[in-house]
This record gives sequence, C-alpha cells and structure tokens, in this order.
Amino acid sequence: MDLNGGFSNNYFKLATTGFYSKGELVFFQKIKWVKCSKGGRAQNIAPGRIRSLQRTRNKKDKDDEDDGEDNRRPSDSNFLSLILLILSFSFTYTANSRNETEPFHLGFWINYFRGLLFSSYLCQEKSARTEQVAREGLNFTEEILSATSFSRQLAEQMTLAKAYVIIAKEHNNLHLAWELSKKIRSCQLLLSKAAMRGEPITLDEAEPIISSLSSLIFKAQDVHYDIATTIMTMRSHIQALEERANAATVQSTLFGQLAAESLPKSLHCLKVKLTVDWLKSMPLQDLAAERKNSMRLVDNNLYHFCIFSDNVLATSVVVNSTVVNADHPKQMVFHIVTNGVTYGAMQAWLLSNDFKGSTIEVQNIEEFSWLNASYAPIVKQLFDAESRAYYFGEYQDMRVEPKLRNPKYLSLLNHLRFYIPEIYPQLEKIVFLDDDVVVQKDLTPLFSLDLHGNVNGAVETCLEAYHRYYKYLNFSNPIIGSKFDPQACGWAFGMNVFDLIAWRKANVTARYHYWQQQNADRTLWKLGTLPPALLAFYGLTEPLDRRWHVLGLGYDMNIDNRLIESAAVIHFNGNMKPWLRLAISRYKPLWERYINQSHPYVDDCVTS
Repeated sequence: MDLNGGFSNNYFKLATTGFYSKGELVFFQKIKWVKCSKGGRAQNIAPGRIRSLQRTRNKKDKDDEDDGEDNRRPSDSNFLSLILLILSFSFTYTANSRNETEPFHLGFWINYFRGLLFSSYLCQEKSARTEQVAREGLNFTEEILSATSFSRQLAEQMTLAKAYVIIAKEHNNLHLAWELSKKIRSCQLLLSKAAMRGEPITLDEAEPIISSLSSLIFKAQDVHYDIATTIMTMRSHIQALEERANAATVQSTLFGQLAAESLPKSLHCLKVKLTVDWLKSMPLQDLAAERKNSMRLVDNNLYHFCIFSDNVLATSVVVNSTVVNADHPKQMVFHIVTNGVTYGAMQAWLLSNDFKGSTIEVQNIEEFSWLNASYAPIVKQLFDAESRAYYFGEYQDMRVEPKLRNPKYLSLLNHLRFYIPEIYPQLEKIVFLDDDVVVQKDLTPLFSLDLHGNVNGAVETCLEAYHRYYKYLNFSNPIIGSKFDPQACGWAFGMNVFDLIAWRKANVTARYHYWQQQNADRTLWKLGTLPPALLAFYGLTEPLDRRWHVLGLGYDMNIDNRLIESAAVIHFNGNMKPWLRLAISRYKPLWERYINQSHPYVDDCVTS
C-alpha cells in the first residue's frame, strides 16, 4: 500500500523522518509539506515555523479566499473522532495478524487521523489572524461547531485525549492518565473563559495547549498497548455511552410528556373566571336551558359537528375557525360534550361570544346515565384500579411508552367518539372534530360526499410506514392475526365524517365493545382510541383526499407550507399543542388567530 500517494489526493500528505519505519507518519517530526487547499497547492513548512504560516502563504491563496473557495476540512463530530481511534486500532491489529513484511504500527493510523485535525489547524491560521478578535454577541455554540475555530480544535483534542485517559487507566499507566487529564482541564478552562467573555479563542491562547496536548497524545500512542484489549475496552465504553444517551432520550421524552399533560396557568385562570361568571349569572343559565330545547339541534337539513373536550379555549378555536371559514355559518350546529368541572366555564364562554349565528349545544358527560359499566366495557376498564396502577402507579412498567401515560387515555371524553349514535339518536350525518384542530376551509362539502355505504370518511395515513395496522396491534395474537391484514392502511382520527345511519346498521358500537372485552388484559393493544377504532371500523372506512386533514403540527417541524395552506383542517396531534409553551413557534400563529382577543379574560389570563 502506498502510504503517501494512497491518501494525498483527497486529504493531507506528510513525509517525515525519525525512528519509525519507512512510510509511517510521525506528528511533530520534520513536516516536509502539507496540502492546505482544495486546489492541491503545497507549502514548505520548516520545523518551528508554524507561527509564520501566514507570511509564507502565496498570493494565489488570497485569490482563492476572495473567490469564496472552501479551504476548510470536512466537519466531523467528537463521536466520530472516537470511532476513528477504534478504526485505527482495528487496522493495526489486522495488519499485524497478517504478518506483513512492513507492519502497520499503531502510530501510523493515530498520526494520520491526528494529522487531519492538526493540518486543519495550520490551514485556518491565516483567517484566524485576520479576524476581529472581539465580537459582540458571540454565539459560543456556533463557535465550537465552526470548522475553522480554535474552540473546535480544542474540543476535538480533548475528545481524543479523553479516550487515551481511559486506555491509560485500563493499563494502569496512572501518570500518563494524570498528565492527559491535567491538559484536558486546561482545555476546559480556556473554553469556559471564552464562553464567559463572549470572545473567540485566539491563536496565542490555543497554540500552547494544542501543541502540548498533541505531544502527550503521541506519547500515549508510543506505549504500544495491546490492541485487542484496547479495542474491547473502547467498545465497552462506546456501549456505555450509547446506554447513557438512550437513558437521556427517555428522560427527555418523559419531561416533554409531563409538560404536555400539565394545564397552563392561563387556561386554569380562564376556567376559574368563567366558572364564577356561570354560577353568578342566572340569565346565562336561563339562556342555556332555552337553547337546549332548540329544534335546530335535530334538524338533518343543517350541518352538524361534534367536539368532546374539557379545554375551553381549544374548543372555542375549533368552533370559531369553522364558522369564520364557512360559506353559511348560520346553518351550522355544534354539539359539545365536556365534563362536570368544565361545564359551567364552557357554557359561559360559548354563550358570551358571537359565532356568526351558528347554534351551539353544550352537554355534561356526567348526565349520560346510560353510559355505565354494565353497558360500556371501557367505563369499567377506565376506572379499574389495576389499569390505573399499571400506567400511573408509583411503580410503573418501564416497557410502557411514555406517550401512553397521558391522562387523556383514561378520560371517558376521549372514548365518547364511539357512542355518537347514542348521544345524537336523531341525526343522520355528523362531522367529528378533535379539540386540537384548526379549520381553514369550508367543511360543508363533506356532508355531500359519497361514502359508498361506508360508515367513516377519513384521511389515510399509510404514506408513512408506521401508520399501518401492524404498528398499532399485536399480530402475534391469533385473534388479531387471523382476522386482519397487518399491511392494511391506517387512518386519522380528528376530522371524520360519520354516516350514522350506516353506523347503526353495521352496529359499530357493538364491534367496539367486543374488541374492548377481548383486550381486557391489554394484550391486543396498549392504550388509546385509534387501535380499537381500526378494528371496529375495519372494512367500513372511506378514504378521503389528503387535503381534507393534514396532521403532524404537534411534532413535525418540517411540514411543507404548501400542504398546510391547501389543507381544510390542520391537526396539532402530538405533545407540542398550540396552547403550550413548547408549541412549535412556526405553527402557533395558525391557531392563535382564531382566539377572541377582545374578550377581557383573554387579556387578563392568556395574553398576560
């Protein structure tokens, strides 16, 4: 193998003299020439003349710099440096095991990869000297990631030095480990000072540390540790780092879940103020009782929508966005079901705001006496002490995904969507809307769509691989595997048009009850409403055009703007709800524009 020519075309060429065999590379020996630029020009660098690099660069380099030529080395991460170190051991070990006549030494590969890093250090001296040292408002994160900064050089030197500290300790070379650790602390101190003062590290500060640390690194590689042992040691440390990274990811997910579950103070404030108004105002209560008997609530010539939620502001946004974008808002009827705690606040808000002449009904789920454990298996399961302990007890099963520990999965409101024909026995067709959607176009054309005898009109989501049946259901269970296609396409809850006549004919609610009973031991699926819906509506779902319902605004930061603009309904499914601080800022204005900012409680609670 040509040790010089084999790599010089794309990287750096170092010809050295010293006590190593021919072709090997020794850092800080007599460097003959270094390829610093993309065009392949080389500069002679005499020993001890590193600091004079700027004066020896020719005029062509200046022209390249003016033309915007990129002379930076390829960006690599600290983790990559560690991998390169292991590769160097592997190559050395392989060469020695083959009994080559001129074996590869450990020093060759270590020096080669360190040469890449230090050559970059040499090549960026010119730009570093000519830059303004003090920069106001320095972003140190960007500085340490910059391919041309001394901070990046120091960070990479530290990464390799830390690897050698581990190796030295494993081989009981405590003195070398102490020397390396001392230099690492010097690097850390310099980086800390630079971050505190908000200024980049200069050449004069970086050069002594880089030089001394490089010398120690090459001293470490001269020890010639047992390669096989070192490889095993480094692999074990990489595995430990991966485990720590995975643990940190899980912890981050849990924290995000906790933030998503919490009720913001602003929404709590709004609910309290509205509840007080409801309890104090008899006229509001009389108006609600009067509307409860309106014939418009059962008129099938009107457009009916249902929303099941305990979030007052979110429900208001859904209603307001629907009527604002409707051609005939006075022909719309909204059926809202909430819990007993939120009932007064929901009534007070919806009765005190104008929704362009649409009709609004608010019901309390606690008044549904027919929805009990003897009729609905889900009621028994939701209030079962064992189920609650399984997901929310002190000793939780860590195999349960954090997202499944959301209290909404144990909320009866969340499962009320399976009882729409029972709640509205006189209606023939209805559109179901989740409380985390925003309507952007007129939805009345949904009522004239031909569902071809199906019960549920929904947008399919199998464009993404994880939205097929096998991702939601346990197909190892024969009761699932024998009746359903694992590759069947999933669909989205959140904006669905239901033909209630077809629903009653197919007895979908009974199918739902059957599957809930089969899953009493939680072996078919974990939690949520979509898995049982996929079973209950199997073969009864009509796919809709994707533009009717665009999902992902609660977790995906890269949705195409054109897709969002063309969508009739956008869905903030995910933890980053628009009413939370962790909402994606790019999408939040799409939700906020439909809040009634003129209401005094919005200014008191939400805005402030």
